Amino acid sequence: MTEDHSGESLFTTSRRNLHKDVANRTTGVLSISNSGIASNADKDSVASVRIAERLCQLLPGVPVMDVKPKGQTLGRRFEHLVRGYLETTFSVLEHLRPGKWVFNPGIGQSITIFRQYEHLAELEQTVAKNPRLKTTLGHGYLIKPDITIGRTPEADASINVRKNLVGGNAATRTDLRLAVNRQPIMHASISCKWTIRSDRAQNSRSEALNLIRNRKGPNPHVVVVTGEPLPARIAALALGTGDIDCVYHFALDELLQAADEAGVVDGRELLDILVEGRRLKDISDLPLDLAI
Repeated sequence: MTEDHSGESLFTTSRRNLHKDVANRTTGVLSISNSGIASNADKDSVASVRIAERLCQLLPGVPVMDVKPKGQTLGRRFEHLVRGYLETTFSVLEHLRPGKWVFNPGIGQSITIFRQYEHLAELEQTVAKNPRLKTTLGHGYLIKPDITIGRTPEADASINVRKNLVGGNAATRTDLRLAVNRQPIMHASISCKWTIRSDRAQNSRSEALNLIRNRKGPNPHVVVVTGEPLPARIAALALGTGDIDCVYHFALDELLQAADEAGVVDGRELLDILVEGRRLKDISDLPLDLAI
């Protein structure tokens, strides 16, 4: 029997569609083996295996696949699906957050395509000419976020549509005016981590700190989206403040239930702490948070 989802909200539909895509046999992002090991589980962790297996049972249509794609492939596919979800959901919030938004305007390029970070391109050229500077400055400031959202500068006609606001010698240095700046302004940087492994857990923090420290202009939103099932590893990234805004799980409600029903009591308690402390949210919260 076909489920009747008529009348449900767009965000509910989009969330369900994301789960279907993640658990699609073609993408192979979320699958489970004949031995009960999910593609996002750490086979060496009993708690991870149990929670991930129960999570697969709670999400509809998770395929059984004994051969799963490699980790980097899973990560890229998850990133692609998250980007599609955000394009669908954030784009309908113009009444809450007006603007002309572009997703990944420079795929594979560094953050220097954005107004706040254009100066880093000149810095990189200077460092390349002076190897001594590289030992002092390093090279970690030129990062390439997984997903970016940029705001396109506005023409004066758009700014003045209701009243004559700008022109002459006023507002001649603001980045929002197309007459002043032609580069997109970074609104958000989204790091996608299908799983969080201990040796890579701090990469997102380092990227966030680089975005904060090296900007000339406003801070962008800096968030992480993950499919990690183990609460302790989520906490390693989510706890603390000052760098990452928040961590978002692609299926938080199902994860909470899975931790409960898998009997991982301390894991459920840790998730509750993160949720109550506003350090962990569901991906359906992300579009509205980006509209703030």
